Amino acid sequence: MCTGKCSRCISVTLYPLVLLSIVCNIVLFFPGWDVKYAKGGHITEEVRYMGGLVGGGLVVLVSALYISLTGKRGCCANRCGMFLSVVFAAMGVAGALYSFTVALLGTVNGPLCKDNGTWITPFKNSNSSYLSDSKLWAACKEPKNVVQFNIGLFMTLMAASCLQVLLCAAQMINGLCGCLCGTCNSKEEP
Repeated sequence: MCTGKCSRCISVTLYPLVLLSIVCNIVLFFPGWDVKYAKGGHITEEVRYMGGLVGGGLVVLVSALYISLTGKRGCCANRCGMFLSVVFAAMGVAGALYSFTVALLGTVNGPLCKDNGTWITPFKNSNSSYLSDSKLWAACKEPKNVVQFNIGLFMTLMAASCLQVLLCAAQMINGLCGCLCGTCNSKEEP
Protein backbone atom coordinates (compact mmCIF):
# COMPACT_ATOMS: atom_id res chain seq x y z
CA MET A 1 0.00 0.00 0.00
CA CYS A 2 1.22 3.47 -0.84
CA THR A 3 2.19 5.72 2.08
CA GLY A 4 -0.29 8.36 0.87
CA LYS A 5 -3.20 5.91 0.83
CA CYS A 6 -2.17 4.63 4.24
CA SER A 7 -2.19 8.21 5.58
CA ARG A 8 -5.72 8.72 4.26
CA CYS A 9 -6.92 5.46 5.87
CA ILE A 10 -5.37 6.41 9.21
CA SER A 11 -6.83 9.92 9.21
CA VAL A 12 -10.31 8.70 8.24
CA THR A 13 -10.18 6.22 11.14
CA LEU A 14 -9.02 8.88 13.59
CA TYR A 15 -11.96 11.25 12.94
CA PRO A 16 -14.69 9.12 14.59
CA LEU A 17 -12.39 8.40 17.53
CA VAL A 18 -11.85 12.14 17.98
CA LEU A 19 -15.61 12.72 17.91
CA LEU A 20 -16.17 9.88 20.39
CA SER A 21 -13.58 11.34 22.78
CA ILE A 22 -15.08 14.81 22.64
CA VAL A 23 -18.64 13.56 23.15
CA CYS A 24 -17.65 11.30 26.07
CA ASN A 25 -15.86 14.15 27.81
CA ILE A 26 -18.77 16.54 27.34
CA VAL A 27 -21.29 13.96 28.60
CA LEU A 28 -19.14 13.38 31.72
CA PHE A 29 -19.98 16.95 32.76
CA PHE A 30 -23.62 15.89 33.22
CA PRO A 31 -23.75 12.95 35.66
CA GLY A 32 -27.22 11.54 36.04
CA TRP A 33 -28.04 13.38 32.81
CA ASP A 34 -28.68 16.53 34.83
CA VAL A 35 -27.22 20.02 34.50
CA LYS A 36 -27.56 20.86 38.20
CA TYR A 37 -24.39 18.96 39.16
CA ALA A 38 -22.28 20.89 36.67
CA LYS A 39 -23.82 24.17 37.84
CA GLY A 40 -23.13 23.28 41.46
CA GLY A 41 -19.54 22.27 40.72
CA HIS A 42 -20.18 18.66 41.76
CA ILE A 43 -18.15 17.14 38.95
CA THR A 44 -15.46 14.48 39.27
CA GLU A 45 -12.05 16.16 39.31
CA GLU A 46 -10.68 14.19 36.33
CA VAL A 47 -13.55 15.38 34.14
CA ARG A 48 -12.28 18.95 34.59
CA TYR A 49 -8.89 17.95 33.18
CA MET A 50 -10.73 17.47 29.86
CA GLY A 51 -8.55 14.61 28.63
CA GLY A 52 -11.10 13.55 26.04
CA LEU A 53 -11.85 17.05 24.85
CA VAL A 54 -8.32 18.41 24.68
CA GLY A 55 -6.02 15.37 24.41
CA GLY A 56 -8.03 12.76 22.53
CA GLY A 57 -10.11 15.45 20.86
CA LEU A 58 -8.46 18.65 19.69
CA VAL A 59 -4.80 17.52 19.73
CA VAL A 60 -5.55 14.31 17.83
CA LEU A 61 -7.85 16.24 15.47
CA VAL A 62 -5.01 18.57 14.47
CA SER A 63 -2.82 15.52 13.90
CA ALA A 64 -5.51 13.78 11.84
CA LEU A 65 -6.06 16.86 9.68
CA TYR A 66 -2.36 17.10 8.82
CA ILE A 67 -2.09 13.33 8.29
CA SER A 68 -4.97 13.52 5.80
CA LEU A 69 -3.15 16.29 3.91
CA THR A 70 -0.14 14.04 3.44
CA GLY A 71 -2.38 11.52 1.69
CA LYS A 72 -3.41 13.98 -1.02
CA ARG A 73 -1.48 15.32 -3.92
CA GLY A 74 -0.05 18.76 -3.41
CA CYS A 75 2.20 20.61 -1.03
CA CYS A 76 2.15 18.07 1.83
CA ALA A 77 2.38 14.83 -0.19
CA ASN A 78 6.16 14.78 -0.42
CA ARG A 79 9.10 13.66 1.68
CA CYS A 80 9.13 16.83 3.78
CA GLY A 81 5.37 16.57 4.33
CA MET A 82 5.70 12.96 5.40
CA PHE A 83 8.43 13.94 7.86
CA LEU A 84 6.12 16.58 9.31
CA SER A 85 3.38 13.95 9.54
CA VAL A 86 5.70 11.99 11.85
CA VAL A 87 5.92 15.07 14.10
CA PHE A 88 2.14 15.61 14.03
CA ALA A 89 1.52 11.90 14.65
CA ALA A 90 3.84 12.09 17.68
CA MET A 91 1.77 15.03 18.88
CA GLY A 92 -1.33 12.83 18.41
CA VAL A 93 0.28 10.08 20.49
CA ALA A 94 0.96 12.61 23.26
CA GLY A 95 -2.65 13.85 23.18
CA ALA A 96 -4.07 10.34 23.23
CA LEU A 97 -1.78 9.35 26.11
CA TYR A 98 -2.98 12.39 28.05
CA SER A 99 -6.58 11.32 27.43
CA PHE A 100 -5.80 7.75 28.49
CA THR A 101 -4.04 8.87 31.68
CA VAL A 102 -6.88 11.16 32.75
CA ALA A 103 -9.48 8.46 32.00
CA LEU A 104 -7.46 5.88 33.93
CA LEU A 105 -7.23 8.21 36.93
CA GLY A 106 -10.95 8.90 36.70
CA THR A 107 -11.68 5.18 36.68
CA VAL A 108 -9.31 4.34 39.54
CA ASN A 109 -10.33 7.24 41.81
CA GLY A 110 -14.05 6.86 41.19
CA PRO A 111 -16.74 9.50 40.92
CA LEU A 112 -17.56 12.47 43.10
CA CYS A 113 -20.90 11.73 44.72
CA LYS A 114 -23.11 12.55 47.66
CA ASP A 115 -22.73 10.18 50.59
CA ASN A 116 -24.45 10.92 53.92
CA GLY A 117 -25.16 14.50 52.86
CA THR A 118 -21.58 15.42 51.85
CA TRP A 119 -19.91 15.45 48.45
CA ILE A 120 -16.89 13.13 48.49
CA THR A 121 -14.96 10.72 46.32
CA PRO A 122 -15.59 7.61 48.43
CA PHE A 123 -13.42 5.19 46.46
CA LYS A 124 -10.33 7.36 46.25
CA ASN A 125 -7.48 5.98 48.38
CA SER A 126 -9.58 3.00 49.48
CA ASN A 127 -8.01 -0.40 50.10
CA SER A 128 -10.48 -2.36 47.99
CA SER A 129 -11.30 -1.91 44.33
CA TYR A 130 -14.80 -0.66 43.83
CA LEU A 131 -14.64 -1.80 40.20
CA SER A 132 -14.80 -5.48 41.13
CA ASP A 133 -17.35 -5.10 43.95
CA SER A 134 -20.59 -3.53 42.78
CA LYS A 135 -21.99 -3.66 46.34
CA LEU A 136 -19.73 -0.71 47.21
CA TRP A 137 -21.47 1.42 44.59
CA ALA A 138 -24.37 1.95 46.99
CA ALA A 139 -22.16 4.48 48.82
CA CYS A 140 -23.02 6.96 46.07
CA LYS A 141 -26.57 8.14 46.69
CA GLU A 142 -26.57 11.08 44.29
CA PRO A 143 -26.33 11.45 41.26
CA LYS A 144 -28.21 8.26 40.54
CA ASN A 145 -26.06 5.56 38.87
CA VAL A 146 -23.03 7.87 38.77
CA VAL A 147 -20.61 4.98 39.26
CA GLN A 148 -21.84 3.13 36.17
CA PHE A 149 -22.02 6.42 34.29
CA ASN A 150 -18.38 7.30 35.02
CA ILE A 151 -17.03 3.79 34.50
CA GLY A 152 -18.73 3.45 31.11
CA LEU A 153 -17.57 6.80 29.79
CA PHE A 154 -14.03 6.67 31.19
CA MET A 155 -13.58 3.12 29.84
CA THR A 156 -14.81 4.30 26.44
CA LEU A 157 -12.28 7.14 26.57
CA MET A 158 -9.53 4.68 27.45
CA ALA A 159 -10.43 2.39 24.54
CA ALA A 160 -10.62 5.30 22.08
CA SER A 161 -7.29 6.71 23.22
CA CYS A 162 -5.60 3.29 22.91
CA LEU A 163 -6.79 3.08 19.30
CA GLN A 164 -5.61 6.65 18.70
CA VAL A 165 -2.14 5.81 20.04
CA LEU A 166 -1.94 2.76 17.77
CA LEU A 167 -3.07 4.68 14.69
CA CYS A 168 -0.76 7.61 15.33
CA ALA A 169 2.16 5.23 15.96
CA ALA A 170 1.34 3.50 12.67
CA GLN A 171 1.40 6.90 10.96
CA MET A 172 4.79 7.61 12.50
CA ILE A 173 6.13 4.43 10.86
CA ASN A 174 4.26 5.19 7.62
CA GLY A 175 5.55 8.78 7.62
CA LEU A 176 9.10 7.60 8.18
CA CYS A 177 8.76 5.20 5.23
CA GLY A 178 7.29 8.00 3.12
CA CYS A 179 10.08 10.33 4.15
CA LEU A 180 12.80 7.83 3.27
CA CYS A 181 11.23 6.15 0.21
CA GLY A 182 8.82 8.78 -1.13
CA THR A 183 5.04 8.97 -1.11
CA CYS A 184 4.37 7.20 -4.44
CA ASN A 185 1.57 9.71 -5.16
CA SER A 186 3.17 10.46 -8.51
CA LYS A 187 2.66 6.80 -9.48
CA GLU A 188 -1.07 6.89 -8.81
CA GLU A 189 -3.57 7.49 -11.57
CA PRO A 190 -5.43 10.82 -11.41
